[in-house]
Amino acid sequence: MIRVRQVKVNINNDNKEGLTKKLASILHLKQTDILNYAINKKAIDARDKNNIIYVYELDVLIKNEELFLKKNKNKDVFLKEEEEYKLPIKGKEKLKKRIIIVGSGPAGLFAAYLLAENGYRPLIIERGKRVEERIKDVENFWTKGVLEEDSNVQFGEGGAGTFSDGKLNTLVKDKRHLGKLVLEVLVKQGAPEEILYEHNPHIGTDILRKVVVNMRNYILENGGEINYQTKLTDLVIEDGELKGIIINQKEKILCDALVLAIGHSARDTFKMLNDRNVLMEAKAFAVGFRVMHDQKLINEAQYGKEAAKLPPASYKLTYTTSKNRGVYSFCMCPGGYVVNASSEKGRLAINGMSNYKRDSGMANSAIIVTINKDDFKDDVFAGLEFQRKLEEKAYKIGGGDIPLQLWGDYKINRPSVNLGKLKPMIKGKYKLGNLREIMPDYINEAIMEAMPSFGLKIKGFDDDSVLMAGVESRTSSPVRIIRDEKLEANIKNLYPCGEGAGYAGGITTSAIDGIKVAEEIIKKYQSY
Repeated sequence: MIRVRQVKVNINNDNKEGLTKKLASILHLKQTDILNYAINKKAIDARDKNNIIYVYELDVLIKNEELFLKKNKNKDVFLKEEEEYKLPIKGKEKLKKRIIIVGSGPAGLFAAYLLAENGYRPLIIERGKRVEERIKDVENFWTKGVLEEDSNVQFGEGGAGTFSDGKLNTLVKDKRHLGKLVLEVLVKQGAPEEILYEHNPHIGTDILRKVVVNMRNYILENGGEINYQTKLTDLVIEDGELKGIIINQKEKILCDALVLAIGHSARDTFKMLNDRNVLMEAKAFAVGFRVMHDQKLINEAQYGKEAAKLPPASYKLTYTTSKNRGVYSFCMCPGGYVVNASSEKGRLAINGMSNYKRDSGMANSAIIVTINKDDFKDDVFAGLEFQRKLEEKAYKIGGGDIPLQLWGDYKINRPSVNLGKLKPMIKGKYKLGNLREIMPDYINEAIMEAMPSFGLKIKGFDDDSVLMAGVESRTSSPVRIIRDEKLEANIKNLYPCGEGAGYAGGITTSAIDGIKVAEEIIKKYQSY
């Protein structure tokens, strides 16, 4: 099979006939010489609004392939190489006790998936509830304001990504095809097949919930075990080596290895780890607000007159301020919702979420400002406490509801008193107020400097009617749990993993990190 890159077709010719005709032209073959093809990659090129095209990378089966390749001089046409994930060779040490995984977000689920598939029978402990019950708790919080501190948008089966846009893109170099493995597992467990080739794949929270249930069932069917409403409260350490854990402050479970996939909001667990002398360091993160626009405005800005023929558009925006601070869009949700993502009483945090169809009619994205280690004193938890203070202010300004403000009012430091012409798409109650009171001056100044620049790139982006919501404080973990080349912490048999540990940023990278940690355990131990 040969691979053909840069196969470009106008969006109006995006069909089998159009693709086959284009392939025949590129390869200088008759259409009948093309026996079959499969999509490897697909992206939209909308730089020319008068000629928007799909750009494909195709794996093609043709007649007389060997002879064709001998004559071929096109650098975008070549023999397809093997792109399959290979499992590492199993180690020699015998397992005496269970491998325990703390957390069932993408990192924990994929670590458990790989271990269960290969006979290691892992035990997952999850402080929250299974996804079906968790959904009910989250809906109850959004409608009635009753927060379950261990079952919410941040905690519970599936992790924080379960209530998100379900984005699956990653910029990680992937010579071992770990990202491909993640996507293949997701498709096997119910995700749409197009995520295997789309340039910016996403599942949506509605489909992701079903995938999580299917992954759970697969792990259980292959000898794994999952205990919900089970919280890691202490470590059992002897001579610098982890021997077991304490759950729910009373029960001891011994283990040979502990995968710590706790997520970025497990602040109490970070403190416990610090008390047990697990080495951690502060790391950079970002905070800001979510901005909401009519999705049609974004579509027309990105696609022009062809917007109605294309899926809801997204964007990526970056800006460096005069004081050299980065401002950028984050977790853009086409046709999505702003959601109350709080997990601590008296504190309020938000996130963005979309369903698979991205059909709410409103776009939202975080506009966030970089926070560096140098912004704080030398304290590993200074960033975490900074996040908490912002969340406390947001909670106070909104009276427990999501505080909203028009961009035009934010600029002049005036509380909003009406919504204007946009209808907010929000999960949870909201209240008008003044977001300027949440952030320190240097963050407010950075956002006010960046927004007009974004308005030059997307017309109407900085219109006075644009809605802002606060506060976006949990873009990533503000701490990193230090680990060595074998992915172990300074406490042996302890494997920090995923976004909470500071080694990932999103569903795919977290899943990849979970696989990497599982591989290190496989390289060390035999299966049962």
